[in-house]
Amino acid sequence: MPLKSLLGSEDLARYVNRTMVHEPELHRRLRAETEPLPSSGMQISAEQGAFLAFLVCVIGARRALEIGTFTGYSALCIASALPADGELVACDISEQWTSIARRYWHEAGIAGRIALHLAPARKTLTRLIAEGQGGSFDFAFIDADKESYDAYYEAVLELLRPGGVMALDNMMPRGIWDEATHGPMARAVHPLNLKIRDDSRVHASPATIGGGMMLACKR
Repeated sequence: MPLKSLLGSEDLARYVNRTMVHEPELHRRLRAETEPLPSSGMQISAEQGAFLAFLVCVIGARRALEIGTFTGYSALCIASALPADGELVACDISEQWTSIARRYWHEAGIAGRIALHLAPARKTLTRLIAEGQGGSFDFAFIDADKESYDAYYEAVLELLRPGGVMALDNMMPRGIWDEATHGPMARAVHPLNLKIRDDSRVHASPATIGGGMMLACKR
């Protein structure tokens, strides 16, 4: 399967993922098990996982939030970078895919750091806000249904502390530069890219990694 990358060269993408990224054997096994699945395109690359873990370490995150868990690779990367008493709140709706995730989390010894919520993410986020957890998260990763990205962005912004960081995946889909070929994904993320770029509530920066990320640091 071709690597999901904006590097413009399959050879270069493979070099980055295989040579410049230290990927633990357990992580490699999870990606290998996920690759044959019909929805394997939802899995992030090794370089993206390393980047998420790097962000968690750089900001000293102790509490993280993930929207869209799939088979658990990104959660594995994020939770492994948290301190032993850290917590990752993971949101997904699939028992089938997250059952794979749970196996690897247990094998990695980090299952105790991950609270998985099997429910529509909007409901989980609304409940967290209603429980008074606004401003209590350090980091968030959004990688779910693109049509809901704007709603996720607003809810996560409320849940992040000042100085907290969120990363939104798939913000540079193919065809986004051609109005005639915009698909549903491009139509969803293009206005959000503009919104985040000009949002006075955050410091924002694109990251041309994997399928393209947008980073936002809450002011």
